[in-house]
Amino acid sequence: MRVLRDAKNLKKFADFFLHPEAPVETDPLASARCYFDRASAPAGIEKELQDESDRVLEEAKAMKKLAVDYMNPERPVVMEDPTLFG
Repeated sequence: MRVLRDAKNLKKFADFFLHPEAPVETDPLASARCYFDRASAPAGIEKELQDESDRVLEEAKAMKKLAVDYMNPERPVVMEDPTLFG
């Protein structure tokens, strides 16, 4: 039964990914704490963490481009290096 439950959850998350325009269902009793306005919040981000964050965002941007290319095979291929051929 656990396998079926996991498969159902995977299908649900795949639907979220394939249909981002679908409305998000939330629990009206759900609440969250704002960690940016709290007195104990750190003053800033360390340089190492900022560099890692920049690298992760760059990788996410590249992965998004690959996902768009994969989902839209009709789009033309753009050659970034004119010396490539084959």
